[in-house]
Amino acid sequence: MARDLYFLLMCGLKSQKGINEFLEDTTMLMTRRLPFWDMDRMFDEMSRMFDAFGGPLGLRSVPSGTFPAMNVYDAKDKLVVTVEIPGVDPATIDLSVQESSLTLSGKREDTENGKGRYYRKERPTGEFHRTITLNEKVDPAGVTASYKDGILRIEMPKAQAVKPRTIAIKAE
Repeated sequence: MARDLYFLLMCGLKSQKGINEFLEDTTMLMTRRLPFWDMDRMFDEMSRMFDAFGGPLGLRSVPSGTFPAMNVYDAKDKLVVTVEIPGVDPATIDLSVQESSLTLSGKREDTENGKGRYYRKERPTGEFHRTITLNEKVDPAGVTASYKDGILRIEMPKAQAVKPRTIAIKAE
């Protein structure tokens, strides 16, 4: 039975329909579905649904290869963003923060251009622009940014919640 399943996969019968047709033509006692086939389809569908609505817990799904790579995390009283941008001159980076979004743009020069023929090129070069929506409001006036060893670190203090104020009424 395992040999036949191996044969199915080697013959390129990777779709459920192709496997079912093959199994209907055989007289072996074998289940018609691969054990985790439906589960894989369910997870694929759930992933597509989460991507359409911003991902689980508000995390946005980013296509692989998006440059620059960013991590955003909650550090109690502030949000911290780390950005991998080795080879980018920090003076050429534009960073702007609003209450609920961060925009980063810049340019990574191709330092190897014209020095030979590429056999493989994986490091992105050229202009980049990323805007992300923050899960919490931040105070733009308190944002700090530092650059060390190709990592840009942005710290954004969370905005203070507006508290109701009691107003005393003067009687005349």
